[in-house]
Amino acid sequence: MSDSINQDYLAKRQLKKGMAGWLLLAGLGVSYVISGDFAGWNFGIGIAGWGGFVIAAALMLAMYAALVLSLAEMSAAIPAAGGGYSFARQAMGPSGGYITGLAVLIEYALAPAAIVIFIGSAVEQLTGLNGPFIYALFYAVFIGIHLAGVGEALKVMMVISGLAVFAILATAAALIGDFNSALLFDIAPTEGNSTFLPFGWHGVWAALPFAMWLFLAVEGVPLAAEEAKDPAKDVPKGIIAAMALLTVTAILVVVLLAGAAGAQAIGGSAVPLVDALSLTGSPKLAVMVNVLGLAGLIASFFSIIYGYSRLVFALSRAGYLPRALSVTTKRQVPARALIVPGVLGFLASLTGEGDLMLAMAVVGATVSYALMAASHILLRRRAPNLARPYKTPGGVVTSGIALALSLLALTGVYAYDPRAFWYTMVLFAIGLIYFFGYSRNHLVAKTAEEEFAMLEQADQEIS
Repeated sequence: MSDSINQDYLAKRQLKKGMAGWLLLAGLGVSYVISGDFAGWNFGIGIAGWGGFVIAAALMLAMYAALVLSLAEMSAAIPAAGGGYSFARQAMGPSGGYITGLAVLIEYALAPAAIVIFIGSAVEQLTGLNGPFIYALFYAVFIGIHLAGVGEALKVMMVISGLAVFAILATAAALIGDFNSALLFDIAPTEGNSTFLPFGWHGVWAALPFAMWLFLAVEGVPLAAEEAKDPAKDVPKGIIAAMALLTVTAILVVVLLAGAAGAQAIGGSAVPLVDALSLTGSPKLAVMVNVLGLAGLIASFFSIIYGYSRLVFALSRAGYLPRALSVTTKRQVPARALIVPGVLGFLASLTGEGDLMLAMAVVGATVSYALMAASHILLRRRAPNLARPYKTPGGVVTSGIALALSLLALTGVYAYDPRAFWYTMVLFAIGLIYFFGYSRNHLVAKTAEEEFAMLEQADQEIS
């Protein structure tokens, strides 16, 4: 592209700068994840027992902590809206960047479709209404809020996430007086196993995907880098703060729910916070938490829509996806990147198979984690002079831990549901056929350095 074409092309593809400080970014990170505290994770207790699930959760906590610290360094050094895609393109070239972006896109496209199904179930409990109309209504309303502008969207997310966190803290306060450590081990062990590991080490392996639900999608914070006030400082601070708070909420729900209501009851519950409160004699609080649990689902649904729109925007702007998807409105919102995946997600939600889609989203997530961790290692070795305002404690050892554990988690999905694993591989195959058959020959820039230089020049000329 010539300079004049570059300027015109990128002028139509600008996000609104300086809209998010570190606190809003931390709220974004929490809202990505918070629905996982309300349901889903607990089925891992039914598969592994409480002790087995704690081991699985500790491994996934280590994976996410190491990944977040690695992402904090890369997001400060490469503050682009593509997040993991941008890091991988810098480290591994166009093919590596695309595969990483594709993995994140699979995660972020399928997760809202799964969550809206769970939202429908929650709405049905409260109103008796469910089905395609409810799914379409939630997609339309929350995509509409995003279309109003990023500042408004992030503030709405902050409020909804705050309500969800309040529900978890209120539940913890109510249950702490009923805690009984014996209830953590009330699942009868299979032959040859203990009450701590009632289903042996295979249970721990199969529980890894459920443990991921306590932190899944926190890696999306760097997708807001181009809209941050000071990306080099705000993104690392925001993602680390989000991970710290999510660690606290994860410990509270994992320990107190099973310790107050029993591991067996919680391991099979569709609404573990509500059931724990009901079983321990707090029915009024249970009703309130049931309502706020819907807020938690909405928070994650709302924020992941934001995440997929910024990823699609970045991939489209670079030419990996059709370029029309990255055109922004007068409010500097990527409208088509919001609407088109939303329509596809709504169609996917019509299957009604939320659990399958979440498992497939986890496959996409673990592949992307491995590639992002590998990007950190490669960038340390290939670009030692890259400006790094924040440096990962432990360096490549930390990202190496994230890489190893992400590959372990990927095998855990296969142990739990081979069908989800193979269906996701089909999606990868389709995406790779598109890339190698078409888009790799139509990229806006041949290298990551050229792409970032174009963006920087366009920002200066437009401003």
